[in-house]
Amino acid sequence: MEKSKQFAGLLLSLIFIYVMLYITFEEIKIFWYLYTFTLLVGIAVAIIYGKFKDEVPTWQYLLFGIGYGTILYGIVRLGDFLITKLNGTTEKTITSFLETYGPNNIWHYLLLIFIIVIGEELFWRGYVQQYLKKWVSPKAAVLITSILFALSVAISGFWLGVLMAFIAGLVWGFLYEWKKSLPLIIVSHVVFILLLFMILPIR
Repeated sequence: MEKSKQFAGLLLSLIFIYVMLYITFEEIKIFWYLYTFTLLVGIAVAIIYGKFKDEVPTWQYLLFGIGYGTILYGIVRLGDFLITKLNGTTEKTITSFLETYGPNNIWHYLLLIFIIVIGEELFWRGYVQQYLKKWVSPKAAVLITSILFALSVAISGFWLGVLMAFIAGLVWGFLYEWKKSLPLIIVSHVVFILLLFMILPIR
């Protein structure tokens, strides 16, 4: 009975996230407000029902976080180079998406770093992935969570973002299972975002 309630809670939370993201991507003018609200709810759900691990010292999660965030950025950068070389129209698609939904002022970056990134990791890796491990193996949980994470981006219709989210989900998911440190994953995500949008932006 208890497992049924927990599964129902997971299902309802996923439905809420997907519905809100659908509304969010439709309402471009208030995109950042709705996206932040959605992730704040995700944080609340994760804090109440999730289990977070932090089993490595601070220096190690900072070192691994910076390293893996940089590696993931390198993978995305290489993928962008190869895809745009193979298909010239892809560059216009990426540029159009970033102009519509990308951060363009200091408040967007602050929301990204202090709410959205943390919210995504708490909800997807700290809650969904850990709950799925009650039913499937850790590897399967990482794979399923990565697919669910990618689906949240698929709502936008940006297929390259879906691919990037899936790869990122795998990296962060397996890294979390390996190092068992949510702060490490958050640092990695923050570094990835900073490189992608501020330090060495692709567009």
